[in-house]
Amino acid sequence: MEEQKINTLWTHLHWLSVLAQQGSYTAAAARLGVSKAAMSQRIAELERAAKVTLVQRTTRSLRLTEAGQKLVDDTRASFEQIEQSFAQVRDLAEQPSGLIRMTAPVALARQQLVPLLADFLKAHPEVRIELDMSDRLTALATEGFDLAIRHTARPPDTHVAWALCTTETVLVATRAYLRKQGEPQTPSDLQTHNCLHYPRSQDTPAWTFEPRQLLRGDDRITVPVMGHFAANNSEALREAALAGAGIALLPDFSAQAALRQGKLVRVLPDWKPVGAFAETIYAIRPYAPHVPRAVTALVDALRQGLAVGFPD
Repeated sequence: MEEQKINTLWTHLHWLSVLAQQGSYTAAAARLGVSKAAMSQRIAELERAAKVTLVQRTTRSLRLTEAGQKLVDDTRASFEQIEQSFAQVRDLAEQPSGLIRMTAPVALARQQLVPLLADFLKAHPEVRIELDMSDRLTALATEGFDLAIRHTARPPDTHVAWALCTTETVLVATRAYLRKQGEPQTPSDLQTHNCLHYPRSQDTPAWTFEPRQLLRGDDRITVPVMGHFAANNSEALREAALAGAGIALLPDFSAQAALRQGKLVRVLPDWKPVGAFAETIYAIRPYAPHVPRAVTALVDALRQGLAVGFPD
């Protein structure tokens, strides 16, 4: 193939590598910021130039042919090097810039992160943030995210993680509910209450506690709980508790505002819930030799904004 023809296909080859990474024309087009039709056209042009089928597509799936996979494998390192070099050059600018695609849990993002992101964008007008709010765990590299905020006990070993702050689990209810139903004095008393819980895998929900003044290693107690309402979102559980529906076990970032306002109060304050939610919030990104300045600046801002955690 003549040199001039090959020179016109560099973009096509890059788009093919993005298609292989994303796994669909729709996702690849979104990652590149182009239309699905443009994506299909470029791949078709590349196939005509190569005189071989590169992508096999059905209504439900997409896969590269042997020839398509060879092209992706042989050019991937070069494109990655180009991307890293360009990012390094771009970061020579005085101000962070560019797009940051990030993902975070719904409740944490809505209640705590969005105000911090708004302040960050005011201070860095050349940065754009695309936030995906989802409680679903995602494959960061595959789905094209630059950063994830995770409430986890242990970040994955294959990623770079920055601890943003510690967090705790709190047991809360309204004063009206406690006056009507009685205030628990020990964890075992919860068995007679309507407990608003996060559904887990076990058949019977159970909460585990240990005394805040821990005297022995065997002082933990696990209590089976029952309740009329369960939800896999802490905001939903908090709203049910605010409505007087029962006692809820929440991460502190969801309960913070209601506790400060006196709308909720802590239940069993001498007992520490354990095992329900992780105790650290991390910023996580896929490993790469170079981290864009915009990402490091955002992580620094989040660490500063969340440094004190979520005291009530």
